[in-house]
Amino acid sequence: MTLLAIVLISAIVLTVAYFTYGPLLARLLQLDPAAETPAVALRDDVDYAPIEPKFLLSQHFSAIAAAGPIVGPIVAGVAFGWLPAWLWILFGSVLIGGVHDFTTLVASIRHNARSIAEVVRDHMSMRAYLLFLAFVWLSLVYIIVAFTDVTASAFVGALELDDGHRTSITGGGVATSSLLYLVLPIVMGLLLRYTRLTIGWATLIFLPLVGVAIWVGQKIPFDVEQLFHLEPLDAKRVWNIALLAYCFVASVIPMWLLLQPRGHLGGYFLYLALGGGMLGVVVGAVTGGGQIEYPQFTGWVAPYGPSKGEALFPMLFVLIACGACSGFHSVIASGTTSKQLRRETDARLIGYGAMLLEAMVAVVSLCCVMKLSVGHKLIDKGPNYLYAVGVGDFLSVLGIPVALGVSFGLMAFTTFVYDTLDVCTRLGRYILQELTGRHDRLGRWGSTAVTAAVPLFFLLQPPTLDAEGKAIPAWRVFWSLFGASNQLLAALTLLGVTVWLWQTRRVWWVWLVTGVPAALMYTMSTWALVSIIEQKFAAGMTYDPVPWVAVVLIILAILMLAEAAWVIAGPNRLGAGGLRPEEAVS
Repeated sequence: MTLLAIVLISAIVLTVAYFTYGPLLARLLQLDPAAETPAVALRDDVDYAPIEPKFLLSQHFSAIAAAGPIVGPIVAGVAFGWLPAWLWILFGSVLIGGVHDFTTLVASIRHNARSIAEVVRDHMSMRAYLLFLAFVWLSLVYIIVAFTDVTASAFVGALELDDGHRTSITGGGVATSSLLYLVLPIVMGLLLRYTRLTIGWATLIFLPLVGVAIWVGQKIPFDVEQLFHLEPLDAKRVWNIALLAYCFVASVIPMWLLLQPRGHLGGYFLYLALGGGMLGVVVGAVTGGGQIEYPQFTGWVAPYGPSKGEALFPMLFVLIACGACSGFHSVIASGTTSKQLRRETDARLIGYGAMLLEAMVAVVSLCCVMKLSVGHKLIDKGPNYLYAVGVGDFLSVLGIPVALGVSFGLMAFTTFVYDTLDVCTRLGRYILQELTGRHDRLGRWGSTAVTAAVPLFFLLQPPTLDAEGKAIPAWRVFWSLFGASNQLLAALTLLGVTVWLWQTRRVWWVWLVTGVPAALMYTMSTWALVSIIEQKFAAGMTYDPVPWVAVVLIILAILMLAEAAWVIAGPNRLGAGGLRPEEAVS
């Protein structure tokens, strides 16, 4: 099999799913194009603002995608071979991840665009609501930890390319491009807000400027190692602090100033990265390239890469989170996207369609592993570099210089992460404000500070050492915990959606469509958390916060499951909130 075959089969499977299973889900959920959505009914142009689905798709896609569908498939593909990873991406996204995102978005808009946690409160209990909020907040913290560190690593050091010219891509150059990328959407937001510039013209102007930022970055690198004479580890810590400071600021400024224009540009950037990679694979196959070098299956226990020694069951299902299924998507869908949905029927494109697009990003990322041979030097590099070199090779087939293509890949990687980092910090602030009841200025700033400070605490800890005494990157230490907690969040979200649908509909398909996926994700994620706890404690690492957080997450998940079982076994609450009056008796 070739890379072209993998890409074509994946595209066909995902497209068929969108036009078959997607409409079936829409019918089951009884989407009504004439129903007034919260974005229309509660419009204030601050939080609630209906927008065209094509623009909302870009924003939602860029927010959910981030580095997850890049890091996860690469780490899992190296560990277990490309075939298990590929199958989980396809089947997971179609039958679990897409269902998770779609039903969460619909549940939110049927509850005045409130969060999935509030849906849980309406249909379970206040206790379940508080448990869910605590679980979500902890999950957001570890998303911030993992993505901050993997982004900071892209700003340090250099990558020498095998292009025959000894060309190097410097981390300082990527940092410059990233800083310029953050300035551009702010300027765009100001112009959209205070001038007559339309979104169409803004896109035509600022999207090419992002390309200029990529090119300029390597010309004027912002290298903190050289500027402040720092060791690589210290330089990465400086960037970790800077990125979390950015998260703090970005999460309290108005959405129109940064989040919305950056999400809009980031969505197109995602499309370019995805389309360029796929086109490069196609053209490469035509010109005689595109052969698969990596083994399709390496064994039930990983022999290579950063996950060496981990078992395929259950770790495959948590290493690949975004790209197959991700609980984080529920926070985005019910936190910001549902407040901008123009019509109920748009939920199919935004909820289900964006998840399938993300699966395609994951497939292209996996192709970057498949083109390598076992023992290749990139296997031991970070997934950001492996992805960037893969994208650079794909784009070089189209005549784009390898150095520019690799810079584009690294910039794309960090661009995706920015969209997630500040959204996670903002949502973490919302949760703490809800838990404390402080919605004033002190609550706003204090909750943001705590949400950014806890990840900073973990990132400033002394590095964990491997058997050879080498420092293990912080993102790798926390990635398994992030994946397991993220997938358990997906399980709990599906559990909440199942309770909502069962209470309001009482139809058999609820157990099949959302119940079975909830059970699978609950099983795999708790199994993974138990594995993490056993591994850490067996190694005598009782001082490590990772296993203790895993213990807390398992306890919260068990209590949530008990709450759901009690509600489901309880009296029929048909007609409880969540559906339009005419639906409550259908």
